Amino acid sequence: MNKKTIVLGASEKPDRYSNKAVRLLRSFQHDVLAVGAAVGQVEDVRIETKFPIGERVHTLTMYLNPTLQKQYYDSILSLKPLRIIFNPGTENEELKRLAENAGIKTENACTLVLLNTGQY
Repeated sequence: MNKKTIVLGASEKPDRYSNKAVRLLRSFQHDVLAVGAAVGQVEDVRIETKFPIGERVHTLTMYLNPTLQKQYYDSILSLKPLRIIFNPGTENEELKRLAENAGIKTENACTLVLLNTGQY
């Protein structure tokens, strides 16, 4: 099942976990929207600097520290993904509470592990 996913904090640098997540998501045939600090490319996915508005997405997977996440709160909540995955180091109790109050499921997990173990 294709679970359209936003990778927030995407990077062109191959050693970054966000980059690995984009590549692994694509290898599992998921549609990916990548948002990062700079425009770029990871395989067939273009990294944009603007948050996508009006998209229907299943998952938003977080690769930004909590301080940098604040600027995206309104955009994330208005997008209403079915879930937000807070990867290690991105855990954010404030956004978690806001999301859950808006009916968005949250998980403190690793996207790479979820994909590789069939739990995504």
